[in-house]
Amino acid sequence: MSAKNAVDAVTASQGTERRRGLSRLDLRRLGRAALLGAAGGRDRLPDAIEHIAKVHRGHHPRADLDALRRAYVLAEASHRGQFRKSGEPYITHPLAVTLILAELGAETTTLTASLLHDTVEDTDVTLDQVGEQFGAEVRYLVDGVTKLEKVDYGAAAEPETFRKMLVATGNDVRVMSIKLADRLHNMRTLGVMRPEKQARIAKVTGDVLIPLAERLGVQALKTELEDMVFAILHPEDYARARELMLDHYSRPEPLEKVADEVRAVLRDAGITAEVGIRARHVLSVHRARLKRGGQLGGSEFGRLLVLVGEDADCYAVLGELHTCFTPVIAEFKDFIAAPKFNLYQSLHTAIADRHGAITEVLVRTRQMHRVAEAGVVALGNPYTTADSSDDGERTDPTRPGWLSRLLEWQRDASDPDTFWTALRDELAQDREITVFSADGGTIGLSAGASCIDAAYALHGETAHTCVGARVNGRLVSLGTALRDGDTLHLLMAAGSGPSPDWLGHAHTAAARIAISRWLAAHPEERAEEEPAAQEGGGASRPVRTAEEAPAAEPVAVTDRPGAAVRLARCCTPVPPDAVTGFVIRGGTVAVHRAECPAVARMTAAGRAPQTVRWRTETPAAGYRVTVRAEALGRPHLLADLTEAISAEGVGILAADVEPPQEQRVRHTYTIELPEPGALSALMRAMRRVPGVYDVYRTQARPMAAARG
Repeated sequence: MSAKNAVDAVTASQGTERRRGLSRLDLRRLGRAALLGAAGGRDRLPDAIEHIAKVHRGHHPRADLDALRRAYVLAEASHRGQFRKSGEPYITHPLAVTLILAELGAETTTLTASLLHDTVEDTDVTLDQVGEQFGAEVRYLVDGVTKLEKVDYGAAAEPETFRKMLVATGNDVRVMSIKLADRLHNMRTLGVMRPEKQARIAKVTGDVLIPLAERLGVQALKTELEDMVFAILHPEDYARARELMLDHYSRPEPLEKVADEVRAVLRDAGITAEVGIRARHVLSVHRARLKRGGQLGGSEFGRLLVLVGEDADCYAVLGELHTCFTPVIAEFKDFIAAPKFNLYQSLHTAIADRHGAITEVLVRTRQMHRVAEAGVVALGNPYTTADSSDDGERTDPTRPGWLSRLLEWQRDASDPDTFWTALRDELAQDREITVFSADGGTIGLSAGASCIDAAYALHGETAHTCVGARVNGRLVSLGTALRDGDTLHLLMAAGSGPSPDWLGHAHTAAARIAISRWLAAHPEERAEEEPAAQEGGGASRPVRTAEEAPAAEPVAVTDRPGAAVRLARCCTPVPPDAVTGFVIRGGTVAVHRAECPAVARMTAAGRAPQTVRWRTETPAAGYRVTVRAEALGRPHLLADLTEAISAEGVGILAADVEPPQEQRVRHTYTIELPEPGALSALMRAMRRVPGVYDVYRTQARPMAAARG
């Protein structure tokens, strides 16, 4: 299935035309209207934005549309003569992006900036002109979404553009709202691009934009983006899930009967409520299919959605459901009393009828539903009542904890590659826990975070002196993973510093960057030196087995007289990798891949590189490499991957399986190749495993035993 057909199929399978409002035919017609100009006088609303204005007035009846009119006139004049790859006038793109935001309920300032969002980037309009005509807020939003030029930044343009947008979002979340709508429309029209470009854009969308949409609570955008990325990167799985959906919807909807029963129960109880069916989107169906081992019942293609007026009504509905049906207690979650970190509020439950058929039910108020769909976009202008601080930076009441953390660590990630990798890793951790510190404060951390992560979140670089921790009154190692609701007491000792092992237990980018900077400034403490683990509750070191011991026969040699040679475990070089060496404790020369971050750190610290070269003969012990597979989680994935590795005649020394995040999993393997040329064939074999969408070499980390 081609990307164009896949994207069109997403539209057909989800019925998103109602949400989008404008079809391709509509956009072509508006494109012509834009080129011909508006009928009537100077102050009349142009025909091209009449639909946008109608949708906007539906959310904001008293909105002043003059700014929209003036923004459209400037955008249309500036983009006149420009065309998209699809052949449509370029102005159709800002029109479509603005309509997406209008349907989500964005306020006028956001829509004004949306119409102008590409003018500074692609036309002769300047930021100063935008500011003069539309004010400082619109100027800020347009600047925030304007890309950095590749001619100035080269390969770093994309990561540095995202860094710029994140910083701007930290001061105004509406910047990212516009970027998400912009990416959604670009994904809808991605079929005109070359397949390799489609895949690259889809990969970045999945790694960065979709997690950001999740964190900002914009589920309406997130789910559509997910389906489009799924269709492009996994067309066969997408087609299979969509076929299941088409087969399901060709028959009577089994949830209709349950919905009628629920309506009757609530009516008899005197509770005013709307009861509807919320269909799963394509990726959700695929995940459910994997979770159920390939079999889906009729009620698993959707959930019931109950909308009421007040918070108290939600609990009244819950009481009736649990009284008149059999509740599945394990499925109950109260996100009203404890909202998710992305503003989401609802009651989740599941009920069984007398035949044992289970139906999932969501209960929320209408306002909660707006926020669940549109997230921060539904909150309007967050600065109408917010005061400016003394330094001129506005306080954003909608800024969530995860964004504050991103803004903290990005300042220390001066290298674009470090920032880009850290951003993607941070966004892959999509659940928050709350930890209480011993001094009475609270802190939000990503799920899986350790005491080390909490230390850096609480104390910044002072956390270097942390030597131990107590969790819920018990002494634990610093590598201990924290759980939601834990109480943490950190033990500090002046003059101490982080162990290199901390990197293996630090999950947040802020902690990893801070630790790496300290170790770079203290090269004698690098992992190559193998210092003993610190006492006092420090993070424990993994035990080395006999097969992990250094080979008897070196695979590389150095010109340094009498020096032993060994391969660095951090980057696991193999022939024909370009390599360099550094003298470590005892006079041994550690061999690193030339692009290993440790090389730049040690060079910057004044360490002299040593010339090393590969031996021509194959050593008896083989070559050690660390590879990572990224996949959609499913049963037996670990078994299938290890079988694929073994079939290539490759030995597995250690494996690490990270907890699934939104059904995505990472498997990291330290392997021993019989000869270096086997690596390419191995990675191809791993990519052929169903569900695996990427395999690449990575830096080694302390490994835990894999659990199937």
